[in-house]
Formats: sequence, structure tokens, C-alpha cells
Amino acid sequence: MTNEAQRHFLTAMEKAHGGRLRRFLSTRVRNASDVPDLMQEIFLRLLRIDDHDSIRNPQAYLYTVASHVLYQHTLRHSAGSEIVSLGAAVADLGIDVEVDPAEELATQQSFEVTFRSLEEHAPKAYATLVMHRCEGIPLKEVGVRLGVSYTMVKRYLAQALAYCQEQLNDRE
Repeated sequence: MTNEAQRHFLTAMEKAHGGRLRRFLSTRVRNASDVPDLMQEIFLRLLRIDDHDSIRNPQAYLYTVASHVLYQHTLRHSAGSEIVSLGAAVADLGIDVEVDPAEELATQQSFEVTFRSLEEHAPKAYATLVMHRCEGIPLKEVGVRLGVSYTMVKRYLAQALAYCQEQLNDRE
């Protein structure tokens, strides 16, 4: 296929599906600044196809490629993510923060009371929160461990976060 034909195909695809594709990507990534890079990768993959005429449904093909790019993007970012404590992050920045031991103890006790209360109120929501946010386990794996669906795990996490927020608001 000639460069002119490829350029025409990609221009037509971007014009017809670019806006929807950007929205599709932006709802599926955490960082909106990743969307242009993902768009570029998708169109680069389309550029590698020799015979664009053989694609029966260009829109379906485009979103299939986009799904694969998103999957690889998610794998890259989840493999490199680490759980970092706030104290370690502040120490790495070299910021000298004076901490009042009494205030730190009160905060720690408040969190412990909130977590114990959550554990009694909604054990699966508590387990989901601890596994995902504290241990860094992906939500799908949390679902497997708890024996529930991915959708249910997301509900448990939302329930746990809402409960913690409510408890903290009540204490203020």
C-alpha cells in the first residue's frame, strides 16, 4: 500500500473515530496525559497493516487494537507500581517535617478505630480495602481471593472508602 493510501486511511479513521476513541481511552486510564501516547500507539499499529482494504469493520478493528494497547499499558504500569508509605515519600523528598508525637498517636488511634469499626460493619469491604490499598493487590485478584466478581469487589472498595470518609467526617 502506498504512503498516500495509508495517510488517507489513517486520516479517515481519525476523523471518523478520533473523538470517541479519545473518550474511550480517557475513561479507562488513570492519567489523562497518557491518552495522546496511547492514540499514537494505536495509529502506529494501524500504520503497520499492509492491506487496509481487507479490514471488514474498521471501527471494530480500531477498538480491538485500542483494547490491546490499553491492556499492555495497564500491564506496564501495574508491574512498575510500588506501594510507598507517606513517611518514606516525605523522607525521599528531603523535607524536614516536625511531627508532634501526640498528634501522630491520635491520628493512628483514629485510623485503628475506623478500621476496626469497618471490619465489624462490613468484613468483605474491609478485606478489599486492606488487600487493594495496603497490600497492592489488583482488584481482579482480590475478587478471586474473596470468591466474588470484579464488580462486587469494586462495590466493596467504594463502600469501604465511603465508610472511612464518613467516620473521619464525623470525628471532625
